[in-house]
Amino acid sequence: MADFCQNGVITTLQKLKARPVEEIERELKVISHKRKMVLLLPALVTEFDGDAMPRIIEELKSVDYLHKIVLSLDRATETQFREIRKIMSILPVPVTVIWHDGPRMQALLKELMDAEFNLAHPGKGRSVWMSLGYILSDQDIYAIALHDCDIINYNREMVARLIYPVVHPALSFEFSKGYYARVTDRLYGRVTRLFYIPLIQTLRRILGYNAFIDYLNNFRFALSGEFAFDSSLAKGIRISPTWGLEVSMLSEVYQKTSVNRICQVEIIDTYEHKHQLLRKNHPTEGLVRMATDIGKALLRFLSQDGLIMSDAFFRTLLTAYIQESRIAIEKYNALALLNGLIYDRHEEIEAVDIFVGSLKLAIREFIKDPVDIPMMPGWVRVVAAIQDFSDRLFEAVEEDNR
Repeated sequence: MADFCQNGVITTLQKLKARPVEEIERELKVISHKRKMVLLLPALVTEFDGDAMPRIIEELKSVDYLHKIVLSLDRATETQFREIRKIMSILPVPVTVIWHDGPRMQALLKELMDAEFNLAHPGKGRSVWMSLGYILSDQDIYAIALHDCDIINYNREMVARLIYPVVHPALSFEFSKGYYARVTDRLYGRVTRLFYIPLIQTLRRILGYNAFIDYLNNFRFALSGEFAFDSSLAKGIRISPTWGLEVSMLSEVYQKTSVNRICQVEIIDTYEHKHQLLRKNHPTEGLVRMATDIGKALLRFLSQDGLIMSDAFFRTLLTAYIQESRIAIEKYNALALLNGLIYDRHEEIEAVDIFVGSLKLAIREFIKDPVDIPMMPGWVRVVAAIQDFSDRLFEAVEEDNR
């Protein structure tokens, strides 16, 4: 059984019992009559060739409380786009597939770039951002939930638990962050366990009390790709086009609403998806690049908050992080031993050595350019600049789907 502690600034909604998902879905069905919900699925076309996406589709066949499902599809040809539309059409709720590589979406993207919106970096962040623009063009949408499409052990309970706190009329949450355990016969989540959490702990030691760091420290899985928010909050959120997407999202939410209206919810017991590579001599790939982008995002947010960072600060940050990460390894070793899990301490120490390189690179790149790749603007700004853009975006997507 999970703990029920509420000892941080963020409300934590643990899974205390095996409540039937059908019971939650019945509540959501009633709520959906007045509060329309959309599920956003960011996917590469190649994910339809694996085991995860067919399972997700099979699970979503039993979900009937959603107003719409929006599949944000990347790197697809026209033939693949049409085939995936057929695959998704078996679901019980309307499905819209956004073909980001199609001529209509590419023309709209070029128009935004010509208007000096910085959208030159393709990837999950930009695709999610464009998809949000389409969803938010419907003024009747109340809440949006998002999860990744590579979840091997997917269960529809994830969506229900994720969106429930945001839409339930007896609650006042604007943002819900999903969390879970990344474990099979061993512990996963290396960037979270060995880089992000030790780095946050290091910053707490160096800075003393800092409201933003205290807020970040409260999330049990800050780097999870699962969250839900209401549409009023979504309109003002800026999104990062880099691997720092999740941390950037938490920063934006922190700035746009009260911590009392933010929660984290346990959406599944354990979570299994594809694992990124961790390769020492490949600083632009996989988990190494992810850690670098997360480090830069944290430094940028702290500087925006008014923190002055000197050479002495960066030297202390590096050495203190090494100490915190070694302490983390001892903790996870104990956890693994008690639970009979496979745990390779040598491999974990090597991972920390690689992440030290990521942190060094993050510091160098931050000093060289503190702004780095700008965040993509909130959709309120786009509509202010090009008043009919949302309508034309909506029509382009609808035309592709006819």
